Amino acid sequence: MRRTEVADELDTDIYSVRLARFQLWILLTAGVTAIVGYLFHWSFGMPFLEQPIIIKLVIVIAALIFLYNIAMTMFTNHHTLTRTTATLMGGMVMLSVMFLFGIPFVPNLSTQYYWWWWVIHLWVEGAWELIAASLVAWSLIKLTGVSRKTVEGWVFAEVALVLLTGIIGTGHHYYWIGTPHYWLVWGAIFSAAEPIPIVMMLVDAVRDLLKARTLPIVNTLGLAWLGASAFVHFMGAGVWGFGQTLPQINRWTHGTQITASHGHFAFWGAYGMLAIALMYAILPEISGRKPNGKQALSFAAFMSLNFSMIFMVMALLIAGIVQVYLQRVMGMDFLEVQSHLRIWFEVRLVAGCLFTVGCGLLLWDLFRLAARQPAAAVAGEPVPVPAI
Repeated sequence: MRRTEVADELDTDIYSVRLARFQLWILLTAGVTAIVGYLFHWSFGMPFLEQPIIIKLVIVIAALIFLYNIAMTMFTNHHTLTRTTATLMGGMVMLSVMFLFGIPFVPNLSTQYYWWWWVIHLWVEGAWELIAASLVAWSLIKLTGVSRKTVEGWVFAEVALVLLTGIIGTGHHYYWIGTPHYWLVWGAIFSAAEPIPIVMMLVDAVRDLLKARTLPIVNTLGLAWLGASAFVHFMGAGVWGFGQTLPQINRWTHGTQITASHGHFAFWGAYGMLAIALMYAILPEISGRKPNGKQALSFAAFMSLNFSMIFMVMALLIAGIVQVYLQRVMGMDFLEVQSHLRIWFEVRLVAGCLFTVGCGLLLWDLFRLAARQPAAAVAGEPVPVPAI
């Protein structure tokens, strides 16, 4: 199996499977080494970018290998680039460049955090959004049969808005870290506009899904995850994010459990659910199984994961509201406030356990679907029994 999104888009094989496997193994090794290293305090000290310098350099190498492999797949076969592949390529270039700003150590904490957000924010609300837009477009074409012209019609406009609002919208992270006061204005204006491309993407997805109703659905489960991803992305990033992005509100909510609620909801919808949708889109081609076969286990995982995530999000939201009132309004001590949040942390723990069960069901289902089906069985013919 040598196909990827880009290879499928351009109707060609990936440039180098060997490079792809090498990239996978060095990235996996770097990730496991970093996580084990945290247990022994081998850390850079910055949240989310705490990997030591050597690990970060390996991550950069892995990203460059991926970028090279995708670029060579695009350009060596002299195919015309589609909007989908061009968007993916732009996202990969931005991802690789932005990560470099998280490598140097800066002694001044305010300055360090200034550059830190160039990775954290401009990955999540910049590079990854471009990659996600590309993957959503490819998935809609693949899963629904809707025409490319319909799916790609607004993709560049959405991408331009994502970049415009996302890049300058980084300012909502600069409200309280010692940066100039003009970031209060610029951050507020462009952060308030960040939900616009998200709404456009949701409307586009709904429009394409409605058009797909007149076509035979080739992969119900992949489509269910894709549609749910669009909605949860809108709720988590658009509604939850906008609800705390203005400085007049953010002065009370930043650093509370409300932020954690937004992070859980947005990341799960924008990237977690999309990744699962892609797995269900690709697995039938790998295994040869019909995508709309037995799906009871698949939908059990779908319901378990999503309902448990909603419970976690709501528990964190309520805990955050209580925290804002007691700590920021009433002026109670931080540790004293934590005791009043205990019940909501317990609800979150129960929801987390249910989410773990959902992860187990999902893995079971994915490994079941990944088991290669003999070609004869797929065609409905008897499978020959090998001689002993």
